[in-house]
Amino acid sequence: MQKHAIILVLFVLISSCLFSQIGGSYTYAFLNLPNSARIAGMGGNVNAIKDNDISLALVNPSLITSKMNNQIALSFVDYFSDINYGFASYAHDFKKVGTFDASLQFINYGKFTTADETGVTYGEFTAGEYCFNIGWGRQLDSSFSIGANLKNIYSHYDEYTSYGIAVDVGGTFSRKNFAATLLALNIGRQIKYFTDGNDEPLPFEIQAGISQKLARTPFRYSVVLRNLQKFDLTYTDPNNPEPTVDALTGEPLPEKKFGKFMDKCMRHVVVGGELTPSKNFSIRLGYNYQRRKELKVDSKTGTVGFCWGFGFRVKQFHFNYARAAYHLVGSPNHITISTNLSDIFKGK
Repeated sequence: MQKHAIILVLFVLISSCLFSQIGGSYTYAFLNLPNSARIAGMGGNVNAIKDNDISLALVNPSLITSKMNNQIALSFVDYFSDINYGFASYAHDFKKVGTFDASLQFINYGKFTTADETGVTYGEFTAGEYCFNIGWGRQLDSSFSIGANLKNIYSHYDEYTSYGIAVDVGGTFSRKNFAATLLALNIGRQIKYFTDGNDEPLPFEIQAGISQKLARTPFRYSVVLRNLQKFDLTYTDPNNPEPTVDALTGEPLPEKKFGKFMDKCMRHVVVGGELTPSKNFSIRLGYNYQRRKELKVDSKTGTVGFCWGFGFRVKQFHFNYARAAYHLVGSPNHITISTNLSDIFKGK
């Protein structure tokens, strides 16, 4: 067991040396979108809740367990404008080798008008991206589990197409109501480029996370640390630079070193909470600091960065809904439905 854990940690640490960029300088960014409504309702990132929920397998394959056998999940997100995305997933357990999860992710960007530089139109074209994922998870002992995802990625924008391949690796320690995880996501590369010689990096990322269900209470909290491979995630808008001189006195403003350091630290943090007063109903809240800092409008910040959701069970079906505030222009709606086919057929 210790040997497996050491190998996993070394692999993740070695992966952190890979070249990585943040904020629009990589391809296949849809891989990092929060697909599950449960994840979206708790801040957009949850990777350390081990309670046999198949909708969490895409983000952390080491959460895949044998109890997910014959589970299916369907998720749909009504994103901005006519963009939508989601996934379909199914898990099956093979006792000798572990449990496998097959998923298909998609994002549909809608229809666009084809036009030349003079404005003459030539019809319409579509754009979308897809990822066929095979996930595997195995319990090493009563506390440690490992997992991996193999991703086959296809993207098309009119006549421009690209194909890529990537893997996720992760390990989770869980005991009673506590879980901690370490992940390396989207380790891979483009195989076929959109244009010759234009090799774009994938959204590689290292994450760590914990979750804890408080004793004698129906409340669980989650804390995720994102993009650990790069400390400074700040972005300076050239059209809205921070003032360096006092507008009244003309004197230079003092540099707030501690405040900037804490700002850089908090951009890695996503926090969420889940209240489950009964086994058939849950309420969720979350906060994403980086999302709020990057997408808020200073004149009216609103609830940008905050999100909420709920889940309930009706017979054999689990329904989850979430709404996340990205910007003042609107908030995407996340819907996820899951069930276990064995329970349905057993009921018949």
